[in-house]
Amino acid sequence: MNSKSEGPKHYVSAIRNSKLSLYDPVDIGDPKLWIPTPELEELLNDGLVGILLAGLPLRTRSKVVKEHVCQILGYPVPSSFKKTRPRFPGQLFDTYTQKSNNLQIWNEELAPTRRYVLIRVNESGVIEKVRVVTGQELAILDTTGTLTQKYQARLILGNIRPELVSREDTNLLLPFVQASDNLTIAASPVDDPTEGRLLPIGDIFDRLSKLVGKSFTDMGYDQERNRGAKLHQLVCEYLGYKDYRDDGRFPDVRNQLLEVKLQTSPTIDLGLVCPDSTEVLDVPKIRGQQIRHCDVRYALFFAKTDGKAVTLTHFFLTTGKDFFDRFPKFQGKVLNKKLQIPLPNDFFDK
Repeated sequence: MNSKSEGPKHYVSAIRNSKLSLYDPVDIGDPKLWIPTPELEELLNDGLVGILLAGLPLRTRSKVVKEHVCQILGYPVPSSFKKTRPRFPGQLFDTYTQKSNNLQIWNEELAPTRRYVLIRVNESGVIEKVRVVTGQELAILDTTGTLTQKYQARLILGNIRPELVSREDTNLLLPFVQASDNLTIAASPVDDPTEGRLLPIGDIFDRLSKLVGKSFTDMGYDQERNRGAKLHQLVCEYLGYKDYRDDGRFPDVRNQLLEVKLQTSPTIDLGLVCPDSTEVLDVPKIRGQQIRHCDVRYALFFAKTDGKAVTLTHFFLTTGKDFFDRFPKFQGKVLNKKLQIPLPNDFFDK
């Protein structure tokens, strides 16, 4: 297996040598042929930025972009592109060329594990930036209420303030967890999980239980993200990381397959990801095994605020597999024919 020091180009060489087409399936997390999201974004920025699309009709522009993407990733360019969903099935992504911040997705729902390649074109018709995000990340950006499906659950408080819902990790994850005194040897909380560096769920519970009763400055009701970021920072500190990082991807502490949620109300918003789903997660395989959403650990903190300070009063830790055994799922979904998601003004600045 190639090391990170070789950069993402080794994926391109492997794909080219494999003779696969863009329609041939690749297992998510395949160490040679599946391009992880950060590396996919890097490759597409290196190859697409600076290309001139001015004057091209929309259909021609779309075809030209797809041809360039094939060449950049090592796939042969087909004589014609099939109308598949997504358009690049092998790497599970669609491309959207954006002059405005209004992302429009027609006639299909957002898929949590699908990648969405958003290509910013400036007023002169030149590609200037590429972002690659998952459906789950796009769901967080939706402020219009038009999403076709959002999962929600209810947090019911009990008498036990730190509550370990799942006594053990899932059977798939169990062989890969290992007790460790400190995580300072791990480069970052956003690194991919690896065998022997994953703490058992019981160890995570012991470390994070110490946060119950802690307080931090309240940034206000319109600053939910800041509250969540502060909690995320505390979680990284109490787990033992030497730094705090958040790249906006699921799950929050990717290195530990840990999603962190701060609750000041009983309604748990889960976005497009259903915790007990057996869909695979976009992380490299561990010893040939694909990690699934249900293997992710969920740390839920309930908090009270007086407007000046947020105080963590309860803590729950569960696997995705056991999530709905403790937190009842809301039923129902809304159907729409078109999704319009306003992208933040700084979306392409990241």
